[in-house]
This record gives sequence, structure tokens and C-alpha cells, in this order.
Amino acid sequence: MYKVDLNSDLGESFGAYTIGLDKEVIAHISSANVACGYHAGDPLVMDATVAAAKEAGVAVGAHPGYPDLIGFGRRNIACSPKDAKAYVKYQLGALQAFCRANGVKMQHCKPHGALYNQAAKDPLLAQAIAEAVAEVDPDLILLGLANSFLISEAEKTGLRTASEVFADRAYQADGSLVPRSKPGAVIHDKDEAIARTVRMVKEGKVTAITGEEVPLKADSICVHGDNPSAVEFVKNIRARLTEEGVIIAPIREIV
Repeated sequence: MYKVDLNSDLGESFGAYTIGLDKEVIAHISSANVACGYHAGDPLVMDATVAAAKEAGVAVGAHPGYPDLIGFGRRNIACSPKDAKAYVKYQLGALQAFCRANGVKMQHCKPHGALYNQAAKDPLLAQAIAEAVAEVDPDLILLGLANSFLISEAEKTGLRTASEVFADRAYQADGSLVPRSKPGAVIHDKDEAIARTVRMVKEGKVTAITGEEVPLKADSICVHGDNPSAVEFVKNIRARLTEEGVIIAPIREIV
């Protein structure tokens, strides 16, 4: 029996600015990564997003990033592991308050953007994030890039981990994602992306952009819903997985 989580980044609106199609996406996912106010989101948005996830029966996780509202958390920031650890603790605490107020138990933590990408390749940064999560709530699951330091360092800390794969992103031979700045980084053919995703879930393999076969574990699939075509893609990928006999379930039921 195959089982996988579908996760999406939600709650990234801020003040008068609306980002993403959260209401449309939430009906098709099993776990939500909620922005915690550093790269996006604000207290009102966080509260509303947690409440919406609860109503939809979707598990809630924290999505902490660098303090970078202008850059949406996608700019690399040079900071010490000590600083990064404090940043993550602060954001976990903020979302934890809204989860408790809404009667929701936080399920996981998934770093955002540059923090995620840097930690995937930097064991000291990954260790700092894992320690922050463990010290705030050791029952939380750390969701990170499959085959990365986010997973291995979290396991050393004693946390449960969930390995994440990306439906619409190309992979390099070492299992890392092809940087968005390079040609072919994003797969625009939805049929190809869906076929690759099914293979990652059922066979534990993906073909790298250079042709090598890369083994990976697929506990959770990241899907985006920031435009109408992306929402349609989420619906299609869920339908195809279901057709293939794959059960969609929140992370806590998989790892």
C-alpha cells in the first residue's frame, strides 16, 4: 500500500496584499505549511489560516523563514546557526499560539525558501533548525528535502522526519533541486510532472536533469497554488495518485 502527504505553503498574504489561492488549494491537500510572519504572513492571516485548515481537516505545520519580508524569504542571508536557531524558535512559538487558540495540534515544521535550501546543504544550519524544533516541541515532525542534511541532522536530534519531493521541479544528480536560475529548473508540462511524481512515490526514484537515476524517499509532495493553473495541477495530481492506488494522508499518519 502506498501512502503520501500533499503539502502546500499557505498563509503568505500580508496586510492589504493577497498572495496565493489558499481557499482553493486547501480542499486538495493534507498538510499546510503556514507562514509565521518573517518572510510572509501576519497575525490576522496566521489565525485565519489555522482556522481554515482546521475546518478543512488539514494538518497544520509551521513554515519559518529568514526575516525578509521584502525578499519573501528567498534571499540567502548570512547568519550564524545560533541566530537561525532563535529565528525558528520565535516563529514556532508564534504559530503555536494560534494553533492552541484554535484547538489544533501543530504537526510539523518545514523551513521556507532560502533557509530551507541553505540548510539542505549546510549541516550546521540544519542542526540548528533541528535543535530549535526539538527544544520547542520534540513531537513535531521536521519536513525537509529528501536526501538532505535537514533530514539527517533532524534524525540525529531524535526528531521524526518526513522526506519531501517536488512535483514540478527538476533534480540534480546529487538529489538537490536544480536552481531556479538555471534552464529546465521548473517542469511546465503537467503530464510529465505528474508521471514523475507517481514514480517517486511508487518506485522511490527520479531521473536527474543530467539523466542519472536518483533514489529518494517520498513521504510528502510539495504542491503550489499561487495561480489558477497551479490549483488545477494540485487537483490533477491528487486525482492521478488516487487512481494509482495511493492514499493521501497527513504526515503524522505516514512517518
